[in-house]
Amino acid sequence: MEVEQARLPMVMRVSKPITSPDRLPACSSPIAAAAHRLGPPATLAPDQCRSLLDTLAQITDPRHRRGRRHALVGVLGVAVCAVLAGAKSLAAIGEWAADAPGQVLAALGVRRDPWTGAMRPPAEATVRRVLARVDPDALDRAIGAWLAAQQPPPPAGPGPPAHSPRRAVAVDGKTLRGSGHHPIPQVHLLAAMDHTTRAVLAQTDVGGTTNEITRFRPLLDRLDLTGTVITADALHTQREHADWLITAKHAAYLLVVKHNQPSLYQQLRRLPWPDIPPKTAPATAATAAWSSAACRSPPWLAWASPTPPRPSASPAGSGPYAAGAGGP
Repeated sequence: MEVEQARLPMVMRVSKPITSPDRLPACSSPIAAAAHRLGPPATLAPDQCRSLLDTLAQITDPRHRRGRRHALVGVLGVAVCAVLAGAKSLAAIGEWAADAPGQVLAALGVRRDPWTGAMRPPAEATVRRVLARVDPDALDRAIGAWLAAQQPPPPAGPGPPAHSPRRAVAVDGKTLRGSGHHPIPQVHLLAAMDHTTRAVLAQTDVGGTTNEITRFRPLLDRLDLTGTVITADALHTQREHADWLITAKHAAYLLVVKHNQPSLYQQLRRLPWPDIPPKTAPATAATAAWSSAACRSPPWLAWASPTPPRPSASPAGSGPYAAGAGGP
C-alpha cells in the first residue's frame, strides 16, 4: 500500500465520512478517467524542468517569525497538491494533508516532529490562515511565471519557418462561482490562457472600481509575447490594445468586431472578400482546398496582416475579426 501511495501521491483517500454540511468530502482525483484524453507529453528542455517549490519559496511569508511552525513553501505546496488531486474546499485540503504518505509530505517540505520523528502536516486552520494572509498577486505571479516557463515550444509546421504555427494566448474574464456573499461582491478575474496546453499563464483581479479594459495591459505586461497571437473578445477591440501589442510586445492579435463599433463593422463588411488571393501556394491537394476556401471567407472572418494598424477610429483589420501581426 505504501508503494502504491508513493507512486500516486496526488490521489486522495477518505479515512472517515464527513457529515457536516459546510465541509465537503475529499473525493478521489479523476486522473485515471481523464488520462486517456491527454495527448503525449511534450518534451521540455532541461532548463524548463524547474521545481514549483523553488518558485513558491520566493514569496514573502506574511506571518510573524515567533510561533511559526510550518514553512510557507510547505503549506503552499500541500495546498497546490491537494487541489490538483481534486480538493475543492479547505476541509478537503486538510484531509488530503492528513492522509498523504510521509514520503510525499517530506518532498513538499513539511516539518518532522523532533520527538517522534513523524511528519506533522499543516492542519486545515493553518492552511486557511496562510491562504488568507499571503499576497494573492505575488502568488499569481509566481505560479504564472512557473507555468509559462513549462510551456513547450510551438510545433514546427511544414514549409519555411515563417509559416510555422504560432503560439496563441487567449484573454478572457470570468466571475468566480460562489465567491460573492452579501454584501461582498463576487470576484472577477481577467486571465491569459495558452491555447494549446490550456495553462493559465497570468491572471489579475478586476475590482469594482475598474474594468477588464484597464486591466488588459497589466495582465500581459509581465509575459513574453514575442511572436504570439493574442485572442480576445469584442470588449478588447481597442486601438490602444492593438498598437501596444504590436509596438511594445511584438505580438499579433485577433480581435472580434461587433455592432458596438458600427463604423468599423461596416468598413470590414464592404471589403472584397471573394477577390482576396491566397498568400502562399498550397503544398498538397488538401491544403489547396483549404486555402481556396479560406480566401473566399465570409465577411465575419479575417486573416492577419503583416503591417501595423492603419490610422482609423478602431484597430485596422479585414473583417469583424480585426487581425494584425507584428514582429520584433
